[in-house]
Amino acid sequence: MSGVIDAGPRVREAVTVALDILEREGRDALTMRSLAGRMGIRAPSLYKHIRGKEELDALMIAEGFRRAGAALHEASDAAPPGSTRTALLLAVAHAYRAWALAHPHLYRLMTGGPLPRDRMPEGLEAWTAEPLVRAAGDPDLARAAFAFAHGMTILELDGRFPPGADLGGAWTAGVEALAR
Repeated sequence: MSGVIDAGPRVREAVTVALDILEREGRDALTMRSLAGRMGIRAPSLYKHIRGKEELDALMIAEGFRRAGAALHEASDAAPPGSTRTALLLAVAHAYRAWALAHPHLYRLMTGGPLPRDRMPEGLEAWTAEPLVRAAGDPDLARAAFAFAHGMTILELDGRFPPGADLGGAWTAGVEALAR
């Protein structure tokens, strides 16, 4: 799953520019009008390519899944052959956390509210989850690990842990507990 979403050049440009606005300025700064302005076109012209904000969000979520999935696959593939379940889960968890913290606005868009599965490229969600499912060795354990990782990530992004809390230690303890 490589490259920006499978779409025409104007849509790919819109998604790339929208992701830049989102990452630099946050969700409130991203409007169809601001996107069109950054692309050097008028908003009505943008609507010829993207029907509206919901479609744009779905396109950005899909691209986020592709990028996050690439990071998770890279971490999983880098694990030495014969790694324990704990080692594999830790590798994927560390990659998940690092990616989410590096892309907090996109992460929130990807994980907040219902996932627009009907607008996602077929197989993308499963491909993104594949390294976690493989590391967990069980779909239910993978779901539990995802819930743990997402909860830890959102709490960290929201600044809900006490100052000086050893979050790396908490991640390791949680993953080790899940792997048992």
